Amino acid sequence: MIGALYEEALRGRAPVEIEHADGRRRPLPVQDWLAADRPGDRGLLARCEGATLDVGSGPGRLTVALARRGVPVLGIDLAPAAVALTVAAGGPALCRDVFGRVPGAGRWRTALLADGNIGIGGDPAALLRRVLALVAPGGRVLAEVDPPGAAPRVEPLRLRSGHAVGEWFAWAHVPADAAAALAAACAATVTDVWEDAGRWFVALRPAR
Repeated sequence: MIGALYEEALRGRAPVEIEHADGRRRPLPVQDWLAADRPGDRGLLARCEGATLDVGSGPGRLTVALARRGVPVLGIDLAPAAVALTVAAGGPALCRDVFGRVPGAGRWRTALLADGNIGIGGDPAALLRRVLALVAPGGRVLAEVDPPGAAPRVEPLRLRSGHAVGEWFAWAHVPADAAAALAAACAATVTDVWEDAGRWFVALRPAR
């Protein structure tokens, strides 16, 4: 989802759609990411224990909310526009790749993969293993997942705005009832599953 069209959407300069391989399109949910209090966020934020890493923090609504609560937090995102919006709103954020050098690696008490970010890169097992390695012993990962009832899948997506079209990228979908198997493959366990305002979440702890 990284690219010029994503950044244009964050800046409100153009309406952007997500296009599926079969031609279906849907609006990029920028307003959800920019909302100050998206339905379902409060329960997620309440579960953030100690220093929290917000992976794929986007424009930073969760990073900012935690900072305002006095929770030590850092947002990381690959999009400079997203990081700039977070910092402008009062949240600490860096332009970083989660697979690269991340401050505090191995010491975070909580790591967030909100807004379906478990799908980043199309390989949820590789992503989850990396994020689990970033949390401290006894820490946990809070991930937003798809509703139960569907099969896990990976699909190609791209962004489109008028005649401008982005590159295809892989995105994974992990239903709530598939999270336990994913966790087991990553030497972790699911400790909580909850639904809030139509959104589904899981909490995972590393086995170490």
